[in-house]
Order: sequence, then structure tokens, then C-alpha cells
Amino acid sequence: MSDARTSRRGFLKGSVAAGVLAGGGLPLAAALADARRAGEGFKISLAEWSLNKALFAGKIQNLDFPRIAREEYGIEGVEFVNQFFKDKARDEAYLKELKTRANDHGVACVLIMIDGEGDMSAPEKADRDRAVENHKKWIDAAAALGCHSIRINTGEHYSPTDVGAVAEACSALNAYGVEHKIGVICENHGGPSSDPNALIALMKAVNHPNFGTLPDFGNFPKGGDGKYKIDVYEAVERMMPYAKGVSAKSYDFDERGNETSLDYPRLMKVVAKAGYHGFVGIEFEGHRLTEPEGIRATKKLLETIREG
Repeated sequence: MSDARTSRRGFLKGSVAAGVLAGGGLPLAAALADARRAGEGFKISLAEWSLNKALFAGKIQNLDFPRIAREEYGIEGVEFVNQFFKDKARDEAYLKELKTRANDHGVACVLIMIDGEGDMSAPEKADRDRAVENHKKWIDAAAALGCHSIRINTGEHYSPTDVGAVAEACSALNAYGVEHKIGVICENHGGPSSDPNALIALMKAVNHPNFGTLPDFGNFPKGGDGKYKIDVYEAVERMMPYAKGVSAKSYDFDERGNETSLDYPRLMKVVAKAGYHGFVGIEFEGHRLTEPEGIRATKKLLETIREG
């Protein structure tokens, strides 16, 4: 965001004793109350992708994730990524051990993000049906872990005006989710799903309360200059009525603790305005900071917003 916004927020942080906002002369108490209202009610979880470098390098294992979330970051919920236990969806002993470790550390298993199980919007119905079947085992795994949802990828072959095939596949998978009391949620995760018009058209076509969105703050189209091509705040606002989770994407932070490309207080006001009170999942994808540094910086910013 702009340097002006960053400077105002930095001055606000440094003006507690003075009790005024930079430039506007408003009482600081009013600004803090506004921030608290933006953050009321949400809990903080950790998306496993935030540790993908350590996981792919074999420095940590999926079974370690609940302990790491609690002991190293003080986080109360975990969002798994199936890539890190891809052959364990039907391994009852493994899932029981993972759930036990989460329980032992007082950590909620929130959801599983599913990748690599087929294109739900594939042109051929047989391929879509196969993708539906491939995802079902992860609904079973989510139920075993006590998660509320799985996150799916909706595929590459649909548009705002052509959602019939993908909606049929998603409805079939959702029906299985309903049977097992597991939500099926869609993230803006590249391709058509990062077009809010397409994703909302899919929501309306499936039209079921068990089927929803996982708005990600950062997964929207960017131009060659690295700037977003759409209004991300409007896009998140449009997705929030269907939200069953929120992904707090982060990349980098300035010296004042602000995310450098996204206005987090503004985004969290959008989340609060929608009446959302569930988990907000930290998903750090930066390069300058280490994974632990990025996770801690994101958590600190969310806590600052929540606590005022």
C-alpha cells in the first residue's frame, strides 16, 4: 500500500502517549476502538504452507505440526496441507496419532487444503467424476481429525458465465461432505477461482450452506509491475458472505510491523463486517523473512488488530 498509509499507521503506533491521530486530530481511543471492532471474535490458526520450505526439506514432519504451532508460535489452530501426508488419507493409525498430538497440545484441527486430486472442472465428465472420488478420502480424513472443512481447487475450465459442469461436480462432492458433516470450501487459488465473478457464480450455482469460500487476502491477479489488477478489498468483501474460513496471506513487513502489500486493518474490517468469527489462518509466503519470522510477524499484526 502507499507510503502515506504506512506513515499514518506508524505515527498512530507511536502516538499512544499523545492520545491523538496523526493529521486528523481524532482521539486515539476512538481509533483503537475501531481497530478492536475490526478484530472482535476471530481466532488465529496456522496454515501448514507457511512452513512448506522446512517440510519439503525434511527438517520437520507433518506429525510435528500441531506441536510446533502451539509451542513455537502460541497458535491454537492448524490448517493441514494434504501434500505433506498425501499417502495417509486412509491410514487410520496415522490420523489417530495426528489427532492425538493436536489434542495433547490443545490445538484445533481446522481444515485440510487439498491439492493434486484432479480438476473439478475438467472438460470430460469422466475426469470430473474421478476428481470427485479422489477428494472423498480427504473428507473422511478431515472427519477423523475433527476438521470442519476441506479446501478444494475448483479447476481451470470455467468462467463467470460457464459454471455448469464444475458446479455439478462440486455439488456431488458437497453431498458427500454433508453426509460426513464436513464443509467443502473453495479458495481463490489461481485460474478462474481468483476471479471473484467466477467464484461467486459457482457459489450461487451450487447454492448449499455446506459449500463456501476460503477468501485469501493475496491470491488475486497481478500485473507485470507486481500490483493487483483488481480491487482486492472489494473482492474479499464479495467472497465473505460465503466464507467458512479466512486465509491471512502475507509476504513482507515494514519496520512498524505493517504488511507491505496489503492493508490488514482494512481487510480485517471487511472480515468483521461480514460477521465472521472463526479462524483466520496465517499463510506466510515471503522470501526476505524466514518462515518463523514471517509467521510471527503476521501473528503479531493480527493480534494488534484484534486487541487494539
